[in-house]
Amino acid sequence: MDRARTTSRKKGSCTAALGVFLLIALTACGPAARHGTHLPAAISDSETLDLARQILLRKCMEQTGFDYQVEASPRIPDDREFPYVIDDAGWARRHGFGTDLQLARENLRNSDPNQQYFRSLPIGRRVAALQAANGPQPTGMSAKGPSGTVIQRSDRGCQVTSEQELYGDARVWFQARVTRDGLKALRTGAVLADPGFAEAARPWASCMRAAGYPYATPAELRGHLPPAEKPLPSPEEQHMAVAEADCAASSGLASTASTLDARYGARLTEKFKADVGTAERLEQAALPRARELVRAESTGP
Repeated sequence: MDRARTTSRKKGSCTAALGVFLLIALTACGPAARHGTHLPAAISDSETLDLARQILLRKCMEQTGFDYQVEASPRIPDDREFPYVIDDAGWARRHGFGTDLQLARENLRNSDPNQQYFRSLPIGRRVAALQAANGPQPTGMSAKGPSGTVIQRSDRGCQVTSEQELYGDARVWFQARVTRDGLKALRTGAVLADPGFAEAARPWASCMRAAGYPYATPAELRGHLPPAEKPLPSPEEQHMAVAEADCAASSGLASTASTLDARYGARLTEKFKADVGTAERLEQAALPRARELVRAESTGP
């Protein structure tokens, strides 16, 4: 829903925006949703900061005539990511390639009351809501990601207002967050491109062929899976995923991927330590205020 513009300095081409931290949600829930938000028994520092940002966002949106419901991020038990290869046979027996978890995430998105309300608004109100939250145009602020991609966003709207109030400097926070969030994709890409990963994938492929699955890499296997809405029968999916995990262990691909991931993660963190350090510093400085906001939200007025 946020209109962030992403460009590349190399050829001026457009690429996908790193919008995970720019998304907004609007809700029709009124005063009853403004206090006493149900929160998990224990929340992490990152969850505390996100909830505090939402509380400030709600305050700003209410001033523009829109309601906003603060929502703790839903937790899906056993939800995990395997960016290189499934290396947990027990998890594979329970979830296969995670199709059930993918559908659970989609159901949560579809049932989110904020998104439901936004979709129910007349088109004119939708436009007004987006402008109130994100500003009139995705211009005014820009940040260069670690891959060289430039992301632009508005310097107006309740998103920026809430981040300014929480972190003290929305522009500095935007640059630091864009850099830090972009490191994950760079790290994953570096591991997959490393000759050591390709070398370790060869015995994995031999193991998989012996199990009846002729795929050269885990990525090739993923490319042959049906879409989540029309998945393989669960026993078949689980059997294939368990074979992948067993072969990842016996071939050494799992340990190679883990070693490479740690190596490139350390290199990238060091290379971009200024922005990574700035993000951590701003978060630590914001935590006391964030905890106060969340405590007041959970106990009510």
